[in-house]
Formats: sequence, structure tokens, C-alpha cells
Amino acid sequence: MNQTLLEPEVQSPPQATEANGAPDVPERPVHPRFVKPQRIAFVQASWHRDVVEECRVAFLEEIEARHISRAQVDLFEVPGSFEIPLHAQLLAKTRRYTAIVAAGLVVDGGIYRHEFVADTVIKALMDVQLKTEVPVFSAVLTPQQFHDGAVHHEFFRKHFVIKGVEVAEACASTLHSLERLRGQVAAGIVG
Repeated sequence: MNQTLLEPEVQSPPQATEANGAPDVPERPVHPRFVKPQRIAFVQASWHRDVVEECRVAFLEEIEARHISRAQVDLFEVPGSFEIPLHAQLLAKTRRYTAIVAAGLVVDGGIYRHEFVADTVIKALMDVQLKTEVPVFSAVLTPQQFHDGAVHHEFFRKHFVIKGVEVAEACASTLHSLERLRGQVAAGIVG
């Protein structure tokens, strides 16, 4: 594999020690900065908003730690997950965004219906990114069993926090990788 295409390791600052030799609490990792400005569209389904918004909040916090400010993220809300791909496609075609993130919770209507919707949404999001060359990231989740009770809501709220961090990590890493790859293509190193 071409070594120039590999992602650089994220460096953590050296760990300081107190006078007694015990380590201080470790600091957050130092993430690489972008060469060019980035702009992200975050498209969120409004079904189960109280659960899905946890993904958005966690995403915004983590993406900011990765040097993309909240002001560089435009938020869009659609009725449900099924509506996300069309919005993602129209946003990608504007060429304003370097990435698009989708978040939704697909439940209800029996196992076949919600699995069909989730599969359709994921396939459509993949089609958008392949047609437009704008990366699209999915935090559209389909639990096997979701009950509209407090216990499930709390579980999935916590789960969406994790997914928000994960999708921010994937988004930032991919944008760095594409930025580097496009620079290499332009320089004639690759291609």
C-alpha cells in the first residue's frame, strides 16, 4: 500500500506528572488541522427528535474538537429518515458542503417495514456520495426492538451520544484523508 495515503496517527500531548510521580489526568488528543475550510450539512429526522438530537449535540461537540467550528455546520431537519437522501443529494449538488451527515431513528410499523426503510436510506445515501463525490455519513439507526417507554428512550439517547461522536470522528478523518488525496492527485503523486 502506498504509504503516502495512510492517515497520520493522532498525537496525544505528553502526559505530565505531579511532583509525587502520579500522572495528571490525560488531556484530549490533539487533532490535525485542515488546510482548507470545511463546511458540513447535518440532516436530522424529526421523528423521535428527543433521541436523535443527542447525536447532533455530541456530533457538534466532537467536530469542534476536531477543528470544525459549529458555525461551519448547517443544520437541517426533515420529517423522517426516508426524506434524508433527497435532502442530502440536493445539498451535495450545491457544492457548498465538504461533507453531509445524516441522523435518524427508524422504528415502528413492524420489522420488515423499518428494516426496508433503513436499508433504502443507507443505499440512497451511498448513491448520493458516489454520484456527487461529497462524503455522506450515516447515523441512521434501526433498533431490532424499540418500545416507546422511558427505559428505551434513555438507552437510545445514550446510544446516540456515542453515535454522534463516532460519526464526527469518521467525518473528520475522511475529510482529512480526502484533502490529502486530492492534494496528491493535484501534485501528480497519485493518479
